[in-house]
Amino acid sequence: MIGKITQNAIKKLQKQFEITAETAVFNQKKVLDAFNGERIALRHFAPTTGYGYDKDGREALNNVYARAFGAERALVSPSIASGTHAISLALFAVLRPGDLLLSATGQPYDTMTDVINGQGIGSLKDFNVKFQSIPLKNGKIDVKAVADYAAKNNPAMVYFQRSRGYEWRPSFTVDELGEAFAALRAVGYNGCIFVDNCYGEFVECKEPTDVGADLMAGSLIKNAGGGLAPTGGYVAGKEKYVILAENRLTAPSVGGEVGSYAFTYQYYFQGLFMAPHVVKQAVDGSMLIGEVVASAGYETLPAPGTIPADITRSVKFGNEEELVAFIQSIQEISPIDSFVTLEPWDMPGYTHKVIMAAGCFVQGSSIELSADAPIKEPFVAYVQGGLTFEHCIIAADKILEKLRKNEK
Repeated sequence: MIGKITQNAIKKLQKQFEITAETAVFNQKKVLDAFNGERIALRHFAPTTGYGYDKDGREALNNVYARAFGAERALVSPSIASGTHAISLALFAVLRPGDLLLSATGQPYDTMTDVINGQGIGSLKDFNVKFQSIPLKNGKIDVKAVADYAAKNNPAMVYFQRSRGYEWRPSFTVDELGEAFAALRAVGYNGCIFVDNCYGEFVECKEPTDVGADLMAGSLIKNAGGGLAPTGGYVAGKEKYVILAENRLTAPSVGGEVGSYAFTYQYYFQGLFMAPHVVKQAVDGSMLIGEVVASAGYETLPAPGTIPADITRSVKFGNEEELVAFIQSIQEISPIDSFVTLEPWDMPGYTHKVIMAAGCFVQGSSIELSADAPIKEPFVAYVQGGLTFEHCIIAADKILEKLRKNEK
């Protein structure tokens, strides 16, 4: 039996659910057209070994992603281990010693800190790539400051992080990104505009490549993999930049002509096909959880009733105990490892202890219902995913129950 608060929240969100349904249909057709345009067949699912010269599946997967994202070219690979890896791959592919990398969205996500500024570990800084960031202005991109800086200093790449990372702000919409891209081009900037697209794919009808991004990257165990891709990531955009990423992933002499996968490609194709529907489930679930925690007196972003710009939701708590209880409630309602009692730990790539709920079929998958938080003030949990809206409904009730017990 669904609790009354959750029932009321579902009724309250009916108009928003109608809008996300329209978006899902639009994106489903876009993906279906990509499959049809590339004439995807059963033979494309076949595994490859060794060099992978029998490249039907690999090449078709790259092409169908490129079509779906409105990109000239795409690199999709099981060899990309995470979103951080995909982003790092793009950065190292394009940037050269002496180049300047400009972040237009403040400091990048925690796991990118060492990629950019690490000492003696093969970071961009070790290769004499300079870095500068423009702080956000009231949680928004300071478009004028970014454009003015780019006009004066001509960075080789301007970096945009679509999602919020561990910051208390809404994620950026594609239109907000497009406005910044247009401002850069208006001042004569002709370098590479790059977007960390993690958590954002198929949330809107447009992708960053539709509004002027030269390159974007993301993880397949987030939105684009539809909950089926077992690993992997992608880089998509202008052909000249994606070719550089192919050369970086393998070797300049062979680029995208090699790379085998000894298991079926089916789940990569099928995951992409399922992605628009699964992303709708996650977005609807995010709105529901937002309504429920707000009704219990907790501050949440995006604001209740607002359709998110990605699949991530922030919830602010008064202390560490409430934060931990919230994360634990997500684990307890998960299909996998629900019996595990979570504790904060020193997670690789982060500067603070992190507590992470990820009772997922694919380890660490954040298109599945999951949550994590750094143990620091303000005590903010970041919830993402939900393969089914029904799971999010059950989770919303569980969250309320856990928080009420903790209050006592």
